[in-house]
Amino acid sequence: MKIVFDFGGVVFRWHPASFLARIWPHRIETLEQGAAAAVVFFQNYGGDWGLFDQGLIGADEVVRRISARTGWPRGDVAAVVRAVPDELMLIPATAVLIRDLRAAGHTLHFLSNMPEPYADHLSRSFPLNEWFESGLFSGRVKQIKPSAEMFAMAERHFNAPPQDLLFLDDHPANVDAALSRDWQAFLFTDAASARRELVSRRLLSA
Repeated sequence: MKIVFDFGGVVFRWHPASFLARIWPHRIETLEQGAAAAVVFFQNYGGDWGLFDQGLIGADEVVRRISARTGWPRGDVAAVVRAVPDELMLIPATAVLIRDLRAAGHTLHFLSNMPEPYADHLSRSFPLNEWFESGLFSGRVKQIKPSAEMFAMAERHFNAPPQDLLFLDDHPANVDAALSRDWQAFLFTDAASARRELVSRRLLSA
């Protein structure tokens, strides 16, 4: 069994509501306001941000488009785009899970929707090549989850039939897309519940 990890919200911290509240204290006072702003800013990772994720536009262009679409000052939008790498902190409990899965003999890969500048940051800042046999960043391959082509590309890259891949992702649409291609998959909410699921599948010992 090859186990495939999403990154944002799974391996690395990604909580847009609190993130925007930290970056925009002059605009956002509560997590509820942060969550509402995140919906507008990131468009559920479609729209402008989806094009950035997919590597079809760069950072300057996504800033220009979000500012034009929302009316938010370009400087404020640019501050968010610049701050994302600092938000992507390693989740310690997931790091332990990765260590334990590797120790149990499993091959690990990653499949992440990530613009190229952030992919470069993660590649420089963390030993991804030690943790994972291989992986795909959307910004580098110009495809994006939950598209069928992204999953087909992953199957080829990981050199595995779909039924031999188990995917952990925190977005239901991505989990559903994997299942539709006959991958095994489950929704990641936190490392503790993921560990219980992996134990129940006999991929880890209790």
